Amino acid sequence: MNASSVAPLVFSWAPPRKRLGALMVFLILSLLLHAFCFYIFQIVYPPTVALMPPPARVTLISPDDPESLALLRWVEAEDPALTTTTQRLPETKSFVLPPVPHRPSYASHQPKLKTLPPLIPDLSVPSSAAIGPVRLPRMKANASAPGLERKTNANFADLPAALGNPVFADFKFHLARPDAPANASFRVAIDERGAIRFCFLDESSGDPALDEQARNFLQLCRLKTKGNSPVSNGSALFWTTATILWGNDLALSSGPSANSSP
Repeated sequence: MNASSVAPLVFSWAPPRKRLGALMVFLILSLLLHAFCFYIFQIVYPPTVALMPPPARVTLISPDDPESLALLRWVEAEDPALTTTTQRLPETKSFVLPPVPHRPSYASHQPKLKTLPPLIPDLSVPSSAAIGPVRLPRMKANASAPGLERKTNANFADLPAALGNPVFADFKFHLARPDAPANASFRVAIDERGAIRFCFLDESSGDPALDEQARNFLQLCRLKTKGNSPVSNGSALFWTTATILWGNDLALSSGPSANSSP
């Protein structure tokens, strides 16, 4: 079997050729090309020059310049302070007050001093009672002064002609707080016989316990009827407003209340 009849190999098994020389040549050419490009760009494109801002200009007003004199005259003519102040004429003389020294009143008039009263020491024996506020005596209502006592009553608004004056029962009111209460207002419903069937609180007196007592006071109240005139205003009940006018018959409760602090 000879060499001409042998088929060629698929892969080339020849030893690799040395390419170091070609690589060095390419590197040297690349360096030379970069140096040439840097030289060209430095010569053709100069560095950018920064433009400085224009220098500031100052305009001086000179008395010899006609434009400056015209500007000063315009500023003086348009001054708003001249219209609000009184200007003296050039030919008038300025009035200056003469210097007057201060002279107090006691320099010409000597006040008369009063003599002190003699000091008399208090040689009395001090009281053994503790110092405290003076308690005012309580005024008790008696039969000799009936006008000082004013009982609590109620004022009904817009009563029909069939109803007369209200009749109030004896009722004792007890205050839970010492301050004076405000007038309480209730919305009430009156039947044909003058009795109050419903009673709802409209404006409070400031004391819930006193409001409940006023509601019981109104429910015990009766209004007198006159003749056979209708009492209701179009319904079975007549609705109106009752205002409690407090008198001086309110008693302050001695027991502790819910609103009082411990």
